[in-house]
Amino acid sequence: MDVRSIEDVAPVVEHNGTVPVWWLVSPREMKEITDGGFLELVSEFEVAGGGLVDPHSHPTHEFYYVTSGRGIMMIDGEEREIAQGDLVHIPPNLVHSLRPVTDNAPIHCFCFAVGVKDAGEVDYTNH
Repeated sequence: MDVRSIEDVAPVVEHNGTVPVWWLVSPREMKEITDGGFLELVSEFEVAGGGLVDPHSHPTHEFYYVTSGRGIMMIDGEEREIAQGDLVHIPPNLVHSLRPVTDNAPIHCFCFAVGVKDAGEVDYTNH
């Protein structure tokens, strides 16, 4: 499972020394696996304590960045705890799900996905 934490990355000062940048994915690092793809979506979501993202899959490279809370990420049968500052890469067509670690607190994430070249449209409301 590819989970990268902001805690494990040293900042690099960029933009003429005006901005510290924490590279969770280096420039062009994923070019080969996303080549020919397209930006499918950008969203933000929250899973309430005791809730669950229904296990599902789709033809995208999906990325969750945890903005607050802690959860259990499941990808292709493997589980791992994730927390604020973590970036999770979910490869195309792998079954994945997310649930908060407790019934009392939510997990909140920013999400973006890169569609696979020639992939058909996905109905996210019933998927």
